[in-house]
This record gives sequence, structure tokens and C-alpha cells, in this order.
Amino acid sequence: MLSKQSIIGVIGTGVMGKSMTLNLQNAGYSINLYTRTKEKAQDLLDNGAVWKDSVADLAQTSDVIITMVGYPSDVESVYFGEEGIIENARPGTYVVDMTTSKPALAIYIYQKAEEKNIHVLDAPVSGGDVGAKNGTLAIMAGGEQHVFNEVSPIFDVVGENVILQGKAGAGQHTKLVNQIAIASNMIGVCEAIAYAKKSGLDPSRVLDSITTGAAGSFSLSKLAPRMLAGDFEPGFYVKHFIKDMTIALESAQEMGLSTPGLSLSLELYKELAEKGENDSGTQALIKLFQ
Repeated sequence: MLSKQSIIGVIGTGVMGKSMTLNLQNAGYSINLYTRTKEKAQDLLDNGAVWKDSVADLAQTSDVIITMVGYPSDVESVYFGEEGIIENARPGTYVVDMTTSKPALAIYIYQKAEEKNIHVLDAPVSGGDVGAKNGTLAIMAGGEQHVFNEVSPIFDVVGENVILQGKAGAGQHTKLVNQIAIASNMIGVCEAIAYAKKSGLDPSRVLDSITTGAAGSFSLSKLAPRMLAGDFEPGFYVKHFIKDMTIALESAQEMGLSTPGLSLSLELYKELAEKGENDSGTQALIKLFQ
């Protein structure tokens, strides 16, 4: 049974993971920490987190393990091999991968973990840097109900819309649905701003009118103002959105599903990346429309 005395091991403290971990610390949880660049986690260490020198060390000393890394290849390296989570976590450990990754990989992790009596959920999130800081993320989980029930108090610290979508892999599939919806929406937001400017309107004033109407969306209310302000700092990296859309497109193709909006958005974001915007926030797409 998990409790506030349970030690949470966190692997990955990027834009999202760092704020999520801080919220867990502020809620009273003890944190073990491992990330590739220790310096980026210094604030969390200063706040009481315990540094671990390897994934294996963290896995052996944590009751719950949360991973929030970059790409499916990073997930594989963290979970598998002699130094990975699967080989080193104690039986009964709860493991949650919150990386946006491949559904098939989530299922494979679940299967291998089950052989070791390790309880696994795939639970990617949505809500960007704002949601991570405010603890208001949407969390989309895949796995067993009893595992979800045990981990739910931890989820409630970092998110507010927390839903078990089905068996292993369902969380990843749901996140891909989320990214498909955002993909076309981002094009629409950029085109709308370009139109407002071209027609001589004050785009900020236009946003005041349309963000609360039928056009309303996170991208319109949160990212469009950043576009207008020339703020392209990453709440979510262009390179990671490209990764997510690529996984979504491949998954759709495997199911025989046509996604022209997703394909166009991926094409535009790749063009943006080629212009040197890989490490910018997704709102930098507006640069292609100026």
C-alpha cells in the first residue's frame, strides 16, 4: 500500500518533469532523482531530493518510479538492460511511464514488468508547462485498475483530469489522439492570427473575442498570446511535438487510418525545425506565417 512515506523515484526533469517533481516534493513526498544532466535538477536537489548515480540505484531504492524522458529510444534505455528498471526494481514496485511514447512499447514494458511482479502504467500527460507548474495536467493512463487506484493519490498532486483509459497502451493511444487534435488546431491558430493582422485588426483584441467562443482552445488562449508577444520559449518543444506526431502518424497508418491534417502539421513543423527552431516552443509555428 502506497502512502506519503513511499519514496518516489523520478527519472527525467525537463520542462515538464521538473515542475511535476517540485509539486510532489511540496506535497510531502520523498524523492529519489536521476537524470542525464545533474545540473538541471539542482533546484530539486536543493529542495531535498536525493541524487542517485544510476537508473539501477534509483530503481532499487524507490517504491514508485516515474519516468518522463524524451523519445521511445530513451524509454527503452531506461527500462531495459542490466542497469534498467525492469531488472532492478523490487517486486511490488509501481512504475509509471509519463513519456509520450509508442503504444506497442508500453505494452511490451507491461508484459516484461508483469514477469517480475512489477506494476506498470503508461500515463502520458497534456497541459504544457503551465499545467505542470499548476498541477493541473490531464493524465491519460493505461494499465490495471488496481494499480491505477494505488497510484491515483500521486496523480492527483500533478494533475486534475486523471482517467484510466483501458489496458496497457491505452494511455499512449489517448495521448496520440490528443496530439492529433492539437496538430491541426495549431495550423488554424496561426492562420487566424495571420488573417487578423492582414485585415488590419488588432490581433490581441480579436483574441479577446474569439477565445471564449466556439473557436476556443488551449492553443488559442495560452499559445496565441505568446505568438503575439514573440515569446517562443518552450512550454513544449518543437522537436518533441515532431516526435509525437510521427508516432501518431505511424500508428494511424498501421490501422489504415487517413490523417491529412496530422500529415500537414508534421510537414510544417519539420520545415520549422529545419529553420533552426527545434528547441523552440510549438507556438513558433507562427514564424512560417509571417
